[in-house]
Amino acid sequence: MQKRVVLASFVAGAALALSASPVFADAVSDGIAKAKENLAVYTAKPVFTPPGEPFDAKACAAGKKMLSMPNNSGNPFLKGIIDRMKAAGALVGLEVREWENQGQPSQWIQGVELAIREKYDIINLISGIDPGTIEPQLQAAKDAGVKVMTSHFYDPSFEQNPVVSSSLTIGFGEIGRILADWSTVATEGQANIAIVVSNEVPPTIPLVANFKEQLAANCPNCKIVQEINVGVTEWGTKIQPAVQAAVQANPEINVVIPIYDSMSQFVVPALRLAGKTGQVKVATFNGTPFVLDYIQSGEVDMDIGESLDWIAYATVDGHLRDACGLPTPTALAVPFYIFDKSNAAEAGTPAQFDTGYGDAYKIGFHKLWGIE
Repeated sequence: MQKRVVLASFVAGAALALSASPVFADAVSDGIAKAKENLAVYTAKPVFTPPGEPFDAKACAAGKKMLSMPNNSGNPFLKGIIDRMKAAGALVGLEVREWENQGQPSQWIQGVELAIREKYDIINLISGIDPGTIEPQLQAAKDAGVKVMTSHFYDPSFEQNPVVSSSLTIGFGEIGRILADWSTVATEGQANIAIVVSNEVPPTIPLVANFKEQLAANCPNCKIVQEINVGVTEWGTKIQPAVQAAVQANPEINVVIPIYDSMSQFVVPALRLAGKTGQVKVATFNGTPFVLDYIQSGEVDMDIGESLDWIAYATVDGHLRDACGLPTPTALAVPFYIFDKSNAAEAGTPAQFDTGYGDAYKIGFHKLWGIE
């Protein structure tokens, strides 16, 4: 009887130990292998895919003008895109102007009112302004004959606001999956993550949802230790102390994910002050040059890049097609490209916005527009 009790206790103890132990090594290695396979797609040089049939872009653009409104002109990524949209538009005669603002809805409204008053053809809401936030004013613009379009804002899973004429979507959910797979591979399946987000920006939602879903699928031993939500207008004051506090309070954190790379200018100093530079890996998204410089200096590990010039060309192309009543693409179709220590120098030293992606897109768009 005593032997049976001892045996039962041993079996129960073994079962308890098994349930408390990490996931079997096979599951971890399988997840890492899947993550590596997924990431391989984004390490190849981007390829141009035509977004539509060729058209006479100069005839289409003649006399037209577009007001481009970022969610905040202090964002260097968006500023860079708009500057390049001005240049791409000039190739075919489209006037592009930026409505500069500091992220205040009252300022966005002033921009819409100007577009109505000065008879713009297009209002381009780029990467961050939810049309629903200023819907009455945008409806007034639509009623006045100004087409409202978005670019680099909606995820394909989003339902477009009725006031919007067309949207050039971007795969924010796809970005979330890339960041999750990279975290899995970079930590050999043992990532303890602090993720920095801005939930007020709608694309954050599918990005983070897909990040969590992919992490659960391919990294059973990975976990999000802390999610840090900071509004766009507060990045400069709140990200650094929040990240510093997180890594000091949770020494197991070995990865920080600022989901938009302009956040990195506050994450990197936080890790320096916490004495965690080089110990905590950093991965992000956008490909802003100063962040690619951080990779070269060893302060950031990976950035998912997009060519700003490619985005600019794709935006001008898609918005012109809509303005002229042509079939309009539903996505920007700008490929993502992973920069890390193995190839960050391809972006230049110091890094440049559009270096490292090749120029296939320029050749492609010039042919489409009839200006080769």
